[in-house]
Amino acid sequence: MASIEIGRVCVKTAGREAGKKCVILDVVDKSFVEVVGTSVKNRRCNINHLEPTHKTLEVSDDLEIVKRSLETL
Repeated sequence: MASIEIGRVCVKTAGREAGKKCVILDVVDKSFVEVVGTSVKNRRCNINHLEPTHKTLEVSDDLEIVKRSLETL
C-alpha cells in the first residue's frame, strides 16, 4: 500500500466526491490531510476516506499548477 505523504495522488472513496482523484497538499495530523483536485475542493479529508495510488506529484503553492498536473495523469 502506498503511504500518506505530501504529493501523493489519491482517489476519494467516500462522500459526494467519491471516485475523484486528488493530491495531498498537507498532513494535518494522524487522521486528516488537506487535499485538492480538479473535481475535488481544497479541503480537509479523513485519510480513511482516501485510497492512495503509487503516483506522486510535485506540490507547489499555486493550486492551479497542481490541478493541471493532476489532469495529465
